[in-house]
Amino acid sequence: MNMKLIAAHDATVADGVNALALANDLDPRTLTLAGVQRIDLHFPKFTDGRAFSQAFLLRRRLGFTGEIRATGDVLNDQLVQMQRTGFDAAVLRADQDLDHARAQFQRYSSFYQGDAVQPQPRFGAASATTGAGV
Repeated sequence: MNMKLIAAHDATVADGVNALALANDLDPRTLTLAGVQRIDLHFPKFTDGRAFSQAFLLRRRLGFTGEIRATGDVLNDQLVQMQRTGFDAAVLRADQDLDHARAQFQRYSSFYQGDAVQPQPRFGAASATTGAGV
């Protein structure tokens, strides 16, 4: 999965898709998502991680397959975790560099733990069949 990175000055709200913007204190399980193509989850400040939980709920529990976009105080060093929790697009804060943001995804080739995108742990299949890791 390649995360779409959007510079702050290139972000548009009205881009022709049926988008829903959620406050970060709203429980996504209370929503009707029929026809929604994109959900914008807001980070009011980089230390407030509630949007991570919202993205995970949308992908894993609710099966949302549309775009989940991070908005607000989005920093380069949050991008890998955003992708792992279900985001597939991010509007970077104005002072963040797109090249540095892209480089974040080159830092790690794989992850041992499962996540919202790849729920199966990397060695989960071998552990289940061979008893390894017990």
